[in-house]
Amino acid sequence: MASKKVTVTIPEDLLDEIRAEAAERGLSAYVAEALRAKRDRDRLVELVDWLEEEHGPVTNDERAAALDDLKGLDAEHERRRTSSAGEAA
Repeated sequence: MASKKVTVTIPEDLLDEIRAEAAERGLSAYVAEALRAKRDRDRLVELVDWLEEEHGPVTNDERAAALDDLKGLDAEHERRRTSSAGEAA
């Protein structure tokens, strides 16, 4: 896949965090992955808008259930990340 070099401005503290996270993958790969994820989220928001137009808005109960699911996923992610970091040490 062809690539093109661009210049972006990123807050210094965020750049330091990203460089630490990117490690072996490299900054360019990390940023490309983040941009793809953002694009995918934007497309999901568009899909939600279309579905809400067709089926009506998401209820507060549905939204709360989805947020609970996300909290569980975040907790599992953190547990695995912490566990992996402990194994690497």
